Amino acid sequence: MQRGLKIDRVDPSELAVSVLQWLAEEPDMLSRFLALSGLGPHDLRSAMADSGFHAGLLDFIMQHEPTLIAFSEKSGYSPEQIADAWNRISGPGLDSGQY
Repeated sequence: MQRGLKIDRVDPSELAVSVLQWLAEEPDMLSRFLALSGLGPHDLRSAMADSGFHAGLLDFIMQHEPTLIAFSEKSGYSPEQIADAWNRISGPGLDSGQY
């Protein structure tokens, strides 16, 4: 993200709900997410109460550029909005220089 670029901020938890809704419409992506997360379909409802799960949904989107672009195009959220929400919910990473 470019410095000084102004974007409309999105609530990370609301975005996580949108990601889960999108995954529900994309069976292949949902299967991939479940395999990577170790969750079963029956775990999703209770997992939504956990902010760590919200971060995991955004991690899933951000870790694979084609998935990010597909979600962005379908949802109307820009990649920059998604990245901003992901950074806010996940906190600084090892490469952020904030340690």
